[in-house]
Amino acid sequence: MSDKLLVIGEVREGELRNVSFEAIAAAKQISSEAEIVGILVGDGELEGLAKELIQYGADRVTTVMHENLKTYTSEGYGQAILAIIHEESPSGIVMGHTSIGKDLTPKLAGKLQTGLISDAVAVESGGDQPVFVRPIYSGKAFEKKIIKSGMTFVTIRPNNIAPLEKDESRTGNVSVKDVDVTDIRTVVKEVVRKASKGVDLSEASVIVAGGRGVKSADGFKPLYELADVLGGAVGASRGACDAEYCDYALQIGQTGKVVTPDLYIAVGISGAIQHLAGMSNSKVIVAINKDPESNIFNVADYGIVGDLFEVIPLLIEEIKQLK
Repeated sequence: MSDKLLVIGEVREGELRNVSFEAIAAAKQISSEAEIVGILVGDGELEGLAKELIQYGADRVTTVMHENLKTYTSEGYGQAILAIIHEESPSGIVMGHTSIGKDLTPKLAGKLQTGLISDAVAVESGGDQPVFVRPIYSGKAFEKKIIKSGMTFVTIRPNNIAPLEKDESRTGNVSVKDVDVTDIRTVVKEVVRKASKGVDLSEASVIVAGGRGVKSADGFKPLYELADVLGGAVGASRGACDAEYCDYALQIGQTGKVVTPDLYIAVGISGAIQHLAGMSNSKVIVAINKDPESNIFNVADYGIVGDLFEVIPLLIEEIKQLK
């Protein structure tokens, strides 16, 4: 196999997800000498997005456009990406550990009869072999893995590996591969998005999350306002979702999304172990709760004991004055 790494990019609402750029940075850490080849599949115009991948570090990009790739299905994407993999014969593949990545990569690995390291949060140097760090036991511990033989196939957790700086002067070849995407057994007739528009929760650098202490759906309104002034996203604990204060698309925790933002503001969240499993690796955690004995304060870097309906408006005003 050649020293070549394929990076599978992801498109969301016509734009590249940030994890696509993080995957390129991870590929560079795996092998600084390897040729980085981006892969983009879809139904729309991909050339502009391909050029953006190159500006973030890809050496060249291969695209596949087909009407059966308009909406994600593992069968359609799998056919398109496998065709490129077989043509390129790479030494490794890198993709984001997103909802699509978690569904697609095990199936690709099975077709390729190769192993898969999922949910890596860091790539370390280990002599001739890169060392992949991934959380286990709901984030209570970390394990380190190396690949002794065969293809390097890894997914990376979003918002953990910083992307390379964008260089608009970088150029590279963008090629189009024709793949006959057929035999799609799953037909997506309609996509209904319940999640709010704006910053993607799994990639947000700032998250304001509400729990049962928010008390109602209306109680989430100040959280949205705080997230807006911070340029962040809104999340929730399972308790808040179960109480129907918000949609389950916002759920963070062991059975929801796992996030690692730069700043996580937990509002009215007690700190159940299942919730901590989804956010405890955040870089800075701020807890707002009127109960000083809440478990959330045990993991928080900063704690505010007080009524969230009094504290949040004060925070919003202070932040607005700083801007």
